[in-house]
Amino acid sequence: MKITLSEGTFIADGMLSFAGAEAARDHPLGAALFAVEGVTNVFILPQFLTITKTPDADWDALMEAVTAVLARHFEADG
Repeated sequence: MKITLSEGTFIADGMLSFAGAEAARDHPLGAALFAVEGVTNVFILPQFLTITKTPDADWDALMEAVTAVLARHFEADG
């Protein structure tokens, strides 16, 4: 699933790719996204990010949790 921003950024520049929770553990947004059950991969660029899920995860439930993570992320960035 690709999530695109019309304003603001997920990261300042570059790209980040996390193939698992361990790889993302030191990045606040990456770690928070992997805390969502069913997330298997996260790819982040300034204007968009992609989430890959397990085959049995439900997109609706997963995106509800991801949306909450992103809301907290942007609140923290103020």
